[in-house]
Amino acid sequence: MTLADHYRMLGLREGAAFTEVKAAYRRLARRYHPDANFDSPQAKEKFIQVTEAYQAIARVIQPETLPDSSKTAAVSASASVQVKQHSSLTPQDQILKQKSFDQLQLLLKQQKLPRAIALVEGLAQRMPRDPEVKQWQAITYQRWARSLIGQKAFSKARIYLKKALRTDPHNRALWQAIKQDFEQLEQTAIESWAINPDGDR
Repeated sequence: MTLADHYRMLGLREGAAFTEVKAAYRRLARRYHPDANFDSPQAKEKFIQVTEAYQAIARVIQPETLPDSSKTAAVSASASVQVKQHSSLTPQDQILKQKSFDQLQLLLKQQKLPRAIALVEGLAQRMPRDPEVKQWQAITYQRWARSLIGQKAFSKARIYLKKALRTDPHNRALWQAIKQDFEQLEQTAIESWAINPDGDR
């Protein structure tokens, strides 16, 4: 199933906010829960489908984060975060960096991940020595990989997880998150392969 199918399973339009996804899941889970429908195999099956749809979406769109150098900060499209000054940047580049960061936050929040990758790769070419930009680039690769796992594009997801590690190899928090992503990828791939042996591994 695609991400769009999972949204439809919850009765939502693609791209709905995570709060809407949670609310729809809770409503449907109550309706179809086996304890409330103990004599209905259809309700049990629907409960399983709704739960799987919620989990697939949650893996992809849980509230976005971009870490700063000391902690992980929640990304907020409404509150602009001041990015760090870098001694090698001109004032024009510093303005560009700030605007790009604000735009990146918005693209991640809207799940426009290919556009986010294009933006951050362009910025990394312009500012190749800026460690903060490298960090954003790695996190964007990781977010895209999570989306690909949800879409069952496992080979491509592996590529982007590895790209994330190569881009920011000294970020321990990122390494830990990617380790969990690899575990999730393998588990999902095994489950998918059990259902469809000819699918992407």
